[in-house]
Amino acid sequence: MGKLIFVSNRLPVTVKKNETDIEYNKSIGGLATGLKSYHEQGNSVWAGWPGISEDVLQDEEQNTISAKLQDDYNCLPIFLSEEDIELYYHGFSNETIWPLFHYFTSNTQYNQDTWEAYKRVNQKFFDTLDAVIEPDDTIWIHDYQLMLLPQMIREKYPNAQIGFFLHIPFPSYEIFRLLIWREEILQGLLGANLIGFHTFDYVRHFLSSVRRLLGIENNMYKLNYETHTVRVDAFPMGIDYDYFFKSDPEDKLSDELRDFIANTGDVQNIISIDRLDYTKGIPDRIKAFKRFLKEYPEYHEKVRLNLIVAPSRVEVETYDNLKKQIEVLVSQVNGEFGTVNWMPIWFFFRSFSQDDLITFYRHSDVLLVTPLRDGMNLVAKEYIASRNDYKGMLVMSETAGAASELGEAVIVNANNHREIANGIKAALDMPDAEKIERNKMMHRRLSRYNVKFWADEFITALKNTDSEQIEDKPVLKLNEGSELELAYKQAEQRLLLLDYDGTLVGFKPTPDQAKPDAELRSLLTDVTRDPNNTVVIITGRDRDTIENWLGDLNLYIIASHGLWFREPDGDWIKTINVDNEWKETIRHILEMYTDRMPGSLIEEKEFSLAWHYRQCEPDVVGLKRDELRDALLSITQSMSLGVLEGNKVLEVKDGRINKGQGVHLLTRDHNYDFILGAGDDHTDEDLFAALPEEAFSIKIGSANTLAKYRLKSFREMRTLLRRLAKASEEQSETAK
Repeated sequence: MGKLIFVSNRLPVTVKKNETDIEYNKSIGGLATGLKSYHEQGNSVWAGWPGISEDVLQDEEQNTISAKLQDDYNCLPIFLSEEDIELYYHGFSNETIWPLFHYFTSNTQYNQDTWEAYKRVNQKFFDTLDAVIEPDDTIWIHDYQLMLLPQMIREKYPNAQIGFFLHIPFPSYEIFRLLIWREEILQGLLGANLIGFHTFDYVRHFLSSVRRLLGIENNMYKLNYETHTVRVDAFPMGIDYDYFFKSDPEDKLSDELRDFIANTGDVQNIISIDRLDYTKGIPDRIKAFKRFLKEYPEYHEKVRLNLIVAPSRVEVETYDNLKKQIEVLVSQVNGEFGTVNWMPIWFFFRSFSQDDLITFYRHSDVLLVTPLRDGMNLVAKEYIASRNDYKGMLVMSETAGAASELGEAVIVNANNHREIANGIKAALDMPDAEKIERNKMMHRRLSRYNVKFWADEFITALKNTDSEQIEDKPVLKLNEGSELELAYKQAEQRLLLLDYDGTLVGFKPTPDQAKPDAELRSLLTDVTRDPNNTVVIITGRDRDTIENWLGDLNLYIIASHGLWFREPDGDWIKTINVDNEWKETIRHILEMYTDRMPGSLIEEKEFSLAWHYRQCEPDVVGLKRDELRDALLSITQSMSLGVLEGNKVLEVKDGRINKGQGVHLLTRDHNYDFILGAGDDHTDEDLFAALPEEAFSIKIGSANTLAKYRLKSFREMRTLLRRLAKASEEQSETAK
């Protein structure tokens, strides 16, 4: 059984260098608590940055730290330079991804240098992990700093079990599409077998972005990507419920907290706890509290807001300006409403210990949590769990992830100051019996769905992804010692049958945009230069188009799914007699659906009609496509017509025509000792079925197939052709 490898930006141990020694401090709470039981079981390792710049360490110190972390903490450190930290972490992670994923598009910065650093550091994480990954390992990657890492691991370890969890929101497609490097981020994430989010809203947003940007549909939260199945699901993160519910910090209280308890006994306390960040909605919260004091003067001198803001990135201008804005707003409220004996807002710009926070929780009547956008917000859960008398009440914005779990709280719109003010009043006035009833329901939920349950559920789901994978077909190895290359070199007569769209070129918005580029033409020229090679383009394209694009090369061409055959520099031969009498009837139906589906188009081929919907609105495609397919099947069932379903296309043609005919045509009178067939969609299954048993058949992409091997994309297919051309060239040089 393999080991568990956890990967996060930061290790659960922070390393500090003092004047005399090196200090190691373990993290508490959150992720470290949830994964503690797994991490300490012995057969696991946690990889991440130890919190210290490699620039301040000598090589010997790095070695000492690495040994200490591995021996005593089961941790694998990834050392980062000051430049890495600045560009990758403070730069791309927190100036691009963080604001965009929290819907702050005006705060989002696009910088090529930080993007390059992000890629470089993700690669550095992989390079370090590569030394410890073994075939049976399970790898769980965490958060937005490492979204490229799953695919990097998948590239080298195609059978690895990889999980990824995003601890911040995933934005709607309309927001995510603004990201310059959006496809690269999605492709990086899709290297995982299981992708987890806090809420189903984030799941829905992610699947929508994948469908719209990459054209990959999902079925019951599962999608086929390249060579594996990706499951996407919601796993709401919990807290260490027993710790907060049973903790008794009274004996460890500081004098400051004892004074707080003594001096606030005659007022109702409202507490607000956040890290300094513009996503938390702190200025709006203060304005809402001001609105509350204006509209409900009977609460003057009877209520107090304890505003705790933990310092964060104050060296950054945006955050420093936010701190100043908060200070001004607090001063305005206290100046307008305060009295000699009463100050409405007590502002604490510092961090408190966990014990002190539990004390704050237990002596506060209301927790005010109104982020403008938050992945989960564990503070809300900590407050509820800490109130073991069930008498506290939570006022929380609907845009916090926890709102989907804590529906018994007072839920408000974070931008509506009046609604927040009314929510504060409702929470303060709520009878104890009602508060107890609501709290007990939330407690039951939090006690069951605690942080250990969250980790157990995710890891169990990840291990179960083995049974959900695509039919097991090996990924073709692109190396000199592969079975295919050895067979190619030993063969004297070779037949290469190559589909065009999706196999040699990527898909384009419209069919006419998929013209062969210079690289492809050069590759085909090199492969056909070997006199032992018979290279055939076998495609659904009409004969005029494919001849115009590739007819000048030394290629055989089979067009219109097998209807037309052409030798190099030869004339077209029709392989079967067909007619077009059916076209008008079918065209009328296709035109009707084209009018209803903006973005769809009809491609008229010589003896077939194709309806393309690649550019259509994905949310309405499914219904209309199925409706059209059913209509076409109903009409064609009494004819000799068939309905082919390709990649974002429905094509109607004579049912007697298929790509398998082309194989029989070429192999009928010729003996080849090497045959290769490659294709990417349903129409190529006829090709695979017609190949002899000893042939090398290759499916490009995912989905079940008759082919023996897989390649991920047309790019890998081009890599294979390049290797074959090189092998031919080497043989030719040797022969000389």
